[in-house]
Amino acid sequence: MNRITILIADDEPEIADLIALHLKKEGYHCITVHNGQDAIQAVHTQPVDLAILDIMMPKFDGYEVTRQIREQYYMPIIFLSAKASDLDKIEGLVRGADDYITKPFNPMEMVARVNAHLRRTMQLAQMAAASKPIIEVAGLIIDPEQRSVSLYGKTVDLTPKEFDILYLMARHPKKVFSAENIFEQVWGEEYFEGGNTVMVHIRTLRKKLGEDKDKFIKTVWGVGYTLHA
Repeated sequence: MNRITILIADDEPEIADLIALHLKKEGYHCITVHNGQDAIQAVHTQPVDLAILDIMMPKFDGYEVTRQIREQYYMPIIFLSAKASDLDKIEGLVRGADDYITKPFNPMEMVARVNAHLRRTMQLAQMAAASKPIIEVAGLIIDPEQRSVSLYGKTVDLTPKEFDILYLMARHPKKVFSAENIFEQVWGEEYFEGGNTVMVHIRTLRKKLGEDKDKFIKTVWGVGYTLHA
């Protein structure tokens, strides 16, 4: 069985080591680095299944590291930051992170979130291996095996969570999904305060699809979201 590798990038060695200590107890292999340049190098030179990135790092911050990772890889990314406002969290999600944890943090919560993201990733890989058909919706083509999306022949670059949301709705056209439904099915966690998270991902997804008056993703006020042609 292949070992699961987690990249931890934080310019405070004691924090990176603390996270690694708890994750190693779960059986994960951990790589710790202390700047953005080394984080990018690590991803390019060895398999990484999940990345935990501090936002404020020397030699490329977490945002830039995420941008470069997303050019080639679909691993879950968790931002770790002392910035705790809602706007900071939204910014992190918009920049491509799948989750956002603020400092100081509970190491056990970190472990729980890592487990949840990896579990969801493995479930999606199993679904893709089942050879699911390509979905076409009015010029929008969604390929679940390649995890790729194109619109009128032009590739649309989506984050893993954006793809999962779109694919979820595309599999059930015209069904209305509440924010709670989406969060629990895409994130694989119980819904507590995930409404803003879903809203931000829907907003960026619409932007990337070049939405004009909710052409694809329609808001059903007071209920949720649906995909329609």
